[in-house]
Amino acid sequence: MKKYTSDNIRNVALISHGGAGKTSLTEALLFTSGAINRLGKIESGNTTTDFDPDEVKKQVTINVGLAPLEWSGIKINLLDTPGYFDFIGDVLGALRVADSAVVVVCAVSGVEVGTEKVWGYADDFNLPRVVAINKLERENADYEGTLEQLRSHFGFSVAPLQMPIGKEADFRGVVDLVSQRALLFSDNGMQVKEEEIPADLKDQAEDLREKLVEAIAEADDSLLEKYLEGEVLSEDEVKKGLRQGVLQGKIVPVLCCAATKNFGTQPLLDLIKNYIPSPLDQGELKGLLPGGDEETTRKLSPDEPMSAFVYKTLADPYVGRINFFRVYSGKIEPDSQVYNSRKDITERFGQVFSMRGKNQVSMEEIVAGDIACVAKLQETVTGDTLCDSSKPILFPQLNFPEPVISFAVEPKTKGDEEKVGTGLARFLEEDPTFQLERRAETKQTIISGLGELHLDIIVSRLSEKFGVEVELSTPKVPYKETIKGQAKVEGKHKKQSGGRGQFGHVYLELEPAETGQGLIFENKIFGGSVPRQYVPAVEKGVTEAMEEGVVAGYPVQDVVVRLVDGSYHTVDSSEMAFKIAASQAFKKGMEKAGAVLLEPIMNMEVTVPEAFMGDIMGDLNSKRGRIQGMEPEDGLQKIRAQVPMAEIFKYSIDLRSMTQGRGFFSMEFSHYEEVPHQVAEQVVAATRAGQEEEA
Repeated sequence: MKKYTSDNIRNVALISHGGAGKTSLTEALLFTSGAINRLGKIESGNTTTDFDPDEVKKQVTINVGLAPLEWSGIKINLLDTPGYFDFIGDVLGALRVADSAVVVVCAVSGVEVGTEKVWGYADDFNLPRVVAINKLERENADYEGTLEQLRSHFGFSVAPLQMPIGKEADFRGVVDLVSQRALLFSDNGMQVKEEEIPADLKDQAEDLREKLVEAIAEADDSLLEKYLEGEVLSEDEVKKGLRQGVLQGKIVPVLCCAATKNFGTQPLLDLIKNYIPSPLDQGELKGLLPGGDEETTRKLSPDEPMSAFVYKTLADPYVGRINFFRVYSGKIEPDSQVYNSRKDITERFGQVFSMRGKNQVSMEEIVAGDIACVAKLQETVTGDTLCDSSKPILFPQLNFPEPVISFAVEPKTKGDEEKVGTGLARFLEEDPTFQLERRAETKQTIISGLGELHLDIIVSRLSEKFGVEVELSTPKVPYKETIKGQAKVEGKHKKQSGGRGQFGHVYLELEPAETGQGLIFENKIFGGSVPRQYVPAVEKGVTEAMEEGVVAGYPVQDVVVRLVDGSYHTVDSSEMAFKIAASQAFKKGMEKAGAVLLEPIMNMEVTVPEAFMGDIMGDLNSKRGRIQGMEPEDGLQKIRAQVPMAEIFKYSIDLRSMTQGRGFFSMEFSHYEEVPHQVAEQVVAATRAGQEEEA
């Protein structure tokens, strides 16, 4: 691939609801440009950007795919993003480094939940965008209905540049409303024949063009003045105004296509070249000087000091780590040193290359605005800034959503724990939306992600990449125990059967401690009834007994334990004897002081359209939740509640079902509180049944 200057580069993220056809459209654009010589199909598992075995198997995009192509003197970096929101991390990474977005909408399904979500994300990144109405060759394809949905959801900035010629299986071309010509596709989409607009479409075409010209005029004051005075805008003025309107976000052009037939890709490539921004159109990027809060900026220019942002990391057990990055200023060459301003380290670049799917495309240098990859950096991961050490800058990290579903994971084969740990640690490097935790209370390894499919893919990759099979199960709730009252108890361990015996004798007082204080151990012995050298053994006995509890075998928290009296034997007493005596006394004291079971309570924020408010609040109440408040947010309603962890392990599935995918939530740990008696009885019974099975 030849060198391109920054003004001749386009970075375009393809975004949509799952199944709208992003990957097929990416494949068609690559084929039309000559970057590939055959048109792959999702069903055949041979598309360029969906090459991962799980993508082929499940026929969904999991990783953002990079696909560079050349068209009419420019380089286009296509970023094929996942459509399922279990993999939203890759969508956000792609939008961060893109200069524009193509929103792909299915002509059969119309505007879907995912369409609304990706549109909102494009708004968050302030990206100019284009809409491609895809699958116009399908049965029940409805161009007019889809266009009306786009306008009702996203406003009248949505402006068609084309209208289809032929419906469903007869879709064969488009009317170009800018040039006022008909474009007919043939020969697998590679031939585009220009003709007069068919007579039966002329009136509709004239009406749509008039609306387009009006929208273009409103985006430019000089054109608006001319338009209002009744003058006809020339084609050049229309094109100039259209580009300006797109760059300002005032116009969202709508095009027609049928990706699997490769119809409509040439006009889309032309639009990307002529109307969407190059990296130089983006002005400058804000960042911080490393180590402080002082703001600095970097012009997005090849003449500035080098800076780049890592938006994606792949971890492979054989190749090692591959970092995908965009250069914002300056340039990067092979065999150079760069400064990682987030980690405060210097990394050495070897070969730099681009990726077209799984195939490497070598590059001699990466200029400002371009996207590329580097392998085997030691510590650099997603979200890091690479820059010139003499002119450092730290770009803002990506804000990824918190995980919403968790499972306990354990190897199917004993002895594979280390392999599982190694594999999961690698996935942490490449996926910021994946989390791993070892819970001491339940002795379980917990993996957390953005959905069931997300964690299914993690498990599948563990098998394929690291050769280890695991099982997932619902995590155990990390219950705890405490006491509500006070008690004074005796513990005596005495064993004398010939030879040296064992003797330990203590009196303990127990009472509740303040929340969060754990164990407060106090030695109140006077007069040496328990010798000083045995006091640590008493505390250790209490500590070990706290790990097991007495209600259901869960750790005890927030207890004051006082050693107030006891006795010893000059020959038979030992540290072990006092430890056992203390443990026995503590367990008796727990029962006498009213031991209770505690459960973790989570703070939740559930955001849903207002129409679903009643269902959501009713469901939270049924889950023993307490509603804390409600407030409007961006046209939605946010419900704040506190809910027991035990009730919400699979809440993401419930919420998706109740809101047709339109709701989302976040949660964080709040505090522990006493489990209601009836629920506690069920927990204790289940725990004892589990212990009997293990025995």
